[in-house]
Amino acid sequence: MRRTSGPSSWRATRRAIFVAALLMAPSDAAGQTVELTPFGGYRVGGGFFDVPAGRVVDDDFSASYGLLVNVDVGLLTPGLKVEGLFSREELRVEIRPVSLLQPPYSVRVEVDQMQLGGIQEFGDGRARPFLSGLLGLTRYAAPGDTEIRFAVGAGGGVKLFATRHIGLRLDARTYVTFVDVDGAGVCGGYGCILGFNVAPSWQGDFTAGLIVAF
Repeated sequence: MRRTSGPSSWRATRRAIFVAALLMAPSDAAGQTVELTPFGGYRVGGGFFDVPAGRVVDDDFSASYGLLVNVDVGLLTPGLKVEGLFSREELRVEIRPVSLLQPPYSVRVEVDQMQLGGIQEFGDGRARPFLSGLLGLTRYAAPGDTEIRFAVGAGGGVKLFATRHIGLRLDARTYVTFVDVDGAGVCGGYGCILGFNVAPSWQGDFTAGLIVAF
């Protein structure tokens, strides 16, 4: 992997997305609703590593954790809110060198999802099913190297409220990261033909979180 961005630029991007979500809240405090949901769970899938010196073996099953922010901005559709997401997966991957004389070794890798979009809740009772759609970035970080790629996310689940301010959120989300995108075009007398080659990486996140609403 080649270096494309440093930790400081990634932290700045992360802050900017969450600040944007919070600033979109209405100025009327009486109508403002913000939900913070720290969560934990498991993430599966991957296949995003490319190491010329050997083959990467990933167990495709690692713990994940993060934070969800929902802000009711008073949109016309009932139950439609702005959503911000940060999710991190920390794992160790085994690399098997091409040379049979070298033993396998492992490295620690972080995979961050940082996305912003919307969530549509159905109903306003204690149990609220929902669907969400997000756009953002995926960050891959290994010792001495960092990669950032465009990603989209979609998911669904249910919010279960014990009180007006406390609840449980259960999520199943899918992340699609566009690891490599190539394009080419050929033009002639009758116009141009464009072709694209996209190499996506798929991951699934299954999480549970504590909702704190205010």
